[in-house]
Amino acid sequence: MPRSAQAMDEEQQELAERAGRLFSGRVEFLKSAPALKFLPDPDCPEIAFCGRSNVGKSSLLNALTGRKAIARTSVTPGRTQELNFFEVGEPTAFRLVDMPGYGFAKAPPKVVENWRKLVRDFLRGRVPLKRTLLLVDSRHGVKEVDREMMRMLDEAAVGYRIVLTKADKIKASELDAVIAATGVEAKKHPAAFPVIHVTSSEKKMGIEELRAAVLADAEI
Repeated sequence: MPRSAQAMDEEQQELAERAGRLFSGRVEFLKSAPALKFLPDPDCPEIAFCGRSNVGKSSLLNALTGRKAIARTSVTPGRTQELNFFEVGEPTAFRLVDMPGYGFAKAPPKVVENWRKLVRDFLRGRVPLKRTLLLVDSRHGVKEVDREMMRMLDEAAVGYRIVLTKADKIKASELDAVIAATGVEAKKHPAAFPVIHVTSSEKKMGIEELRAAVLADAEI
């Protein structure tokens, strides 16, 4: 028999509380991997974060973990071109993977090609990777560079959630339109979740719900 709505709500609340406790506990930087040979042992679940180089990825990671600088924020978007791993929990429950930003306009072709190879090989071959969160700036919506990343995730058969960032920076009516358009785009991609997450790192909007989603994905 189907579970009641109340039971599902209680389960979701319990998940959110567990996620809150986990993220308020041990969260530590593990290592950076500029190439696949430097990846940590594949011995625990991983949740990856990807997005354009100025989408607010570091700020969202800081907000999720309740830290001010667990992930470096930079005035020069796209500076980090490595996979950065963070451990959550004691003992480690799962890892967060900060993937190098994409869409950097001024990067040399060689840098762009190295990024493509690193990210593509990681996505296709990383067994413990449970889910990827694709961050999209609410002020701009899904751009062609985001669609390119979505196609890469589709081809790698890596399920992903679309997370709108900086939702406090636009009017509510404009945000509703972006959410709707993003939902339409998600339906075109086989690996994309239909649910769109709406967040603001500054206002802590949607952070509790995203923590719960990350924990649920890690426990699949």
